[in-house]
Amino acid sequence: MSLMLENHLEIEGDLSLAERAYRHLRDRLIMLDIRPGDAINDGKLAAEMGIGRTPVREALKRLESDHLVISYPRRGTFATIVDITELADVSELRESLEPLAARRAAKLATPAIRTELRNTAASIAKMATAEDPYDLMRYDITVHRLIYRAAGNAHLEDVLIRYDNLATRIWCMVLDKGPSVAGHVSEHVELLEAIADGDAERAGKLALEHVTSFEQAIRSVL
Repeated sequence: MSLMLENHLEIEGDLSLAERAYRHLRDRLIMLDIRPGDAINDGKLAAEMGIGRTPVREALKRLESDHLVISYPRRGTFATIVDITELADVSELRESLEPLAARRAAKLATPAIRTELRNTAASIAKMATAEDPYDLMRYDITVHRLIYRAAGNAHLEDVLIRYDNLATRIWCMVLDKGPSVAGHVSEHVELLEAIADGDAERAGKLALEHVTSFEQAIRSVL
């Protein structure tokens, strides 16, 4: 396990039950561990996580605002369907906001985060291309969230996490048809190094290229 993921788990341990439930369910939904259209049983989920139903219900309310679940009166709560037609709209927003986050991170990241960025880049450079594509996608999510955190703007971070989640769900829908995930993840090496070096212009350029290559990869298999 990488140092970055170990630190992520340590942070998770300090969260409230509702926040832990939210993050756990959010990541299962975006990785399609909970399939689009599946019914959500809050009692079963609470039992699986070893917590009460109240924090799970609080988490589901937040997930509905994230467009990851939807509730119907007298029918229950369901995982939302992945709408491929949203790709253009999601990409348009990410093409503006991802470069902004990368530039801010290059300018504002703390020395500790710059070290974390460099360590993460080194870890990616050593990754085997044969690794499980779903594990690589989980790593991709963690890398993006590191960059958003480095940008030092909680509002920007929140918005970007939401749109990256939607983009990841779309990617996971075509994961068995699309190009190598390893190639997509490896694009982060230069980006992370540019941010760590404080090169805002290059970081913004690479972030834009990363988002546009994602959209092109998805469209190539649609």
